[in-house]
Amino acid sequence: MKLVVATNNKHKLIEIREKLDGLCQVVSLAEIGCFDDIPEYGDTFEANATQKAQYIKSKYGYDCFADDSGLEVDALGGRPGVYSARYSGEDKDSEKNIDKLLAELDGVENRSARFRTVVALTLDDEVHLFEGVINGVITTERHGSGGFGYDPVFQPEGYVSTFAEISLEEKNRISHRGVAIEKLYDFLKDRMN
Repeated sequence: MKLVVATNNKHKLIEIREKLDGLCQVVSLAEIGCFDDIPEYGDTFEANATQKAQYIKSKYGYDCFADDSGLEVDALGGRPGVYSARYSGEDKDSEKNIDKLLAELDGVENRSARFRTVVALTLDDEVHLFEGVINGVITTERHGSGGFGYDPVFQPEGYVSTFAEISLEEKNRISHRGVAIEKLYDFLKDRMN
């Protein structure tokens, strides 16, 4: 089975291919010749993920899964949420996003947050949704050099390290995207039997 994943993000591709290896062939947007600026106008993760997956299915004809994910910080009323990648501006600069987040949380005691991912799968003209959540806290400064996005300031519940300090293998096992992709994996495996 061949499934397009609606991303060209190298980090996401590695994470997803590792999870789905052996079950299906995961193909990137570039591999199907898609370099479109895929519309993402929803105000929820579910709406954005569904919109992206349906866009690929309708324009290119491939079954596809797309995710939308972000960081929700309690003290900020759930922001940055669906705007996580563009929190500091349209250039999607991770360092500036972290700077803005840390500035907004300066002196704030409640630093609880969660990463949330919703995966939308278009398969046989149906849409299936899978969600993954991991709770944690925002640290007061960056720690670690691995990962991407907000990983250097997100410390998952039960850990003393940030996502940027733990191995990719460990992060994939516990991450919001990992949890959602695991649910997708189980669904596809059941569907194939």
